[in-house]
Amino acid sequence: MKEMVRYGFILALICFVAAGLLAGVNSLTKAKIIAQAQSEEETSLKEVIPEGEHFEAVKKDDTVLYYKAHDKDAKLVGIAFKATGKGYSSDIETMVGMAPEGKILAIKVISHNETPGLGSRVAEDTFTGQFADKNIDNLASIQAVTGATISSKAVIDAVTKKAEEIKALIDNESR
Repeated sequence: MKEMVRYGFILALICFVAAGLLAGVNSLTKAKIIAQAQSEEETSLKEVIPEGEHFEAVKKDDTVLYYKAHDKDAKLVGIAFKATGKGYSSDIETMVGMAPEGKILAIKVISHNETPGLGSRVAEDTFTGQFADKNIDNLASIQAVTGATISSKAVIDAVTKKAEEIKALIDNESR
């Protein structure tokens, strides 16, 4: 019994030290992780709306709904937003650039954990390039990636649903 208490105490001490070290490392790296995520988001915004010089976040409470992209003359050139859909093995998050009238400019898959070689092909230009210059009412005509139908459909459905939602918000805002 005495030995069991001693081993329990040693295990608790090891867990306490490990938790303290993890908390310390987290506090040291948190700012850098946030800065890296913001940098990646800004890069994605520029990729889906290259004409955008300044991106203004439109928020509801503390949640970013979408970004308004303005050119150097402060003219609205597009809207960017994130769309997330459930793929075969993970959520697939995309950044979408859309013209104010509802035409998709470009999309970029920014995160996924789909099957390498199959589902991961939804991030390739051969698939994402099909979205360019398509009206949001015409996204059903996009060809799915062979062998990755679930992942492809997740991206198409997520982009369609979110684009319609954002378009409605913009139309209501301009009234």
